[in-house]
Amino acid sequence: MRCPRRIIGWRCAVRRLYSTFAGSWPGIGLLLMRGVVGAVIVVGTGFNVWHELSLHLALSSASLAVAGLLLVVGLWTPVAGAVVALIEISQVLRVDQHPLVGLLTGTIAAALAMLGPGRWSVDARLFGWRRIEAPLRKK
Repeated sequence: MRCPRRIIGWRCAVRRLYSTFAGSWPGIGLLLMRGVVGAVIVVGTGFNVWHELSLHLALSSASLAVAGLLLVVGLWTPVAGAVVALIEISQVLRVDQHPLVGLLTGTIAAALAMLGPGRWSVDARLFGWRRIEAPLRKK
């Protein structure tokens, strides 16, 4: 499916990724997934952004916090989900902590990047299909 000439760039890419934005119960499920994963990431990284001594870990925590906020509102969901998945999975492999929380959030973020944000998101409002009703012609 090709995008019209007037639709270029990111909007066309998001439409190609998600032909429809899930509504009803699947949309509510995606909303819950986005909200929970984003909140866990923001709360988990909030302390590290301000108290981390290492510049690398502080930047990693800051990028995770921003991606978590983007997931909560559903803006740029494919990018935010991929960023969260990559950073969380890499931290599972590198950091000497219990890996289950990082593995779970990384996996759900990757699933959100693949499934899409759902109907109740900023992505759906900005990039979703719009229905235009043409007025009836008067004779």
